[in-house]
Order: sequence, then C-alpha cells, then structure tokens
Amino acid sequence: MPQAPATPRPMFVLELPAVLDLKAAAPLAGEFITRRGAELSVDASRVERLGAQCLQVLISAAMTWKSDELPLSIVDASPAFIEGLRRLGLGLADFIDQDSPQ
Repeated sequence: MPQAPATPRPMFVLELPAVLDLKAAAPLAGEFITRRGAELSVDASRVERLGAQCLQVLISAAMTWKSDELPLSIVDASPAFIEGLRRLGLGLADFIDQDSPQ
C-alpha cells in the first residue's frame, strides 16, 4: 500500500536582534521555544554584539534541533556575529551538523 506523501514541515526565519546580551537571552530562548518542531533559519545579519548568554541559547537551540532531527541553520552572519563567536571560542562551522547530508 503506497504511503501518503509526507506533509512538509513549516520553515521559519528567526531574525536575531542587533544586540545579543544578557537582556536578550530570555526573549531569544522564548523565540526558539515557539518555533520548536519546525525547520529554522537563523538570520544573523543584523547582529552587532554577541554575548555569552545568547551564545548559550544558540548552542542549546542547535542541540535541540539536532535532537529533534530538524535542520537549523545560521545564515547571513554579520562580521560582528562571526567575531563574537570567535571571541567566545567558536565559529560558524560549530553550528553545522556534521552527521546530516549537505
């Protein structure tokens, strides 16, 4: 018996704010929670400052999406976002799921 075609999952874009500091961490976590269960593209083009607390939220989201077997990508990363990652010991490659096909 043929299987019904899979229902496509919704794809969302989450635009990060310019300042990702302590004050932004809880609202950012909430944004991820509301989008859980969907494919997600995180637009980092507006980021001017990345703090450790929001980086923890981003890492947690990446791990959650991987556990849920859903794609999460960071797109259009600003130079400040990339530098913030580097300053905190990471890079964009750390958010790429090495187990999934490219």
